[in-house]
Amino acid sequence: MRRTWSHRPRGGQSDLPSADDAAGWFSGRLPDGWFTGEPTVTIDREEILIVGTLPDLDGDYADDAARAAAESGRISRWREATRDERIEIARQAEHRYARKVAWGARQGSTEELFTTLSVPVMTRLRQPERLVLDTLVDAGVARSRSEALAWAVRLVGAHAEEWLGELREAMTKVDDLRARGPEL
Repeated sequence: MRRTWSHRPRGGQSDLPSADDAAGWFSGRLPDGWFTGEPTVTIDREEILIVGTLPDLDGDYADDAARAAAESGRISRWREATRDERIEIARQAEHRYARKVAWGARQGSTEELFTTLSVPVMTRLRQPERLVLDTLVDAGVARSRSEALAWAVRLVGAHAEEWLGELREAMTKVDDLRARGPEL
């Protein structure tokens, strides 16, 4: 089971249960045959997201649009067929990890996420940063400052993934050292 970054709680969130074993738990809990390989499990303070790859489509398609429509249809069919079992698995995981569970599926070049959270995040921005957001809104790139900020965060994430990965790795090492602590 591939596991992506798990943000370990700091500060006032220390009572949140660890989800370090979530990828393994889902690996054992998910039914065989749902995905072609191990799904990606992404964890943060509020949510666990499981995204798996469905079997490839058979047949030829007139163009990329027709293939994308077929992939989307297959994902929709999988979503409906697995709904009751996904709800039960999510209920168990939410009890175990005190986080909401969201699902997604990918097939070919199509990926769809369902039941994902949209969490408000408080931030303080000075005028130069607000002007950037307002420019994105005025230009029609975003409908609101909130949407503009989300767009900017996605853009940074896409262009800084290698650096963010190194940062996450370094933070994991710090967490491991902190957990070991000095022997007194």
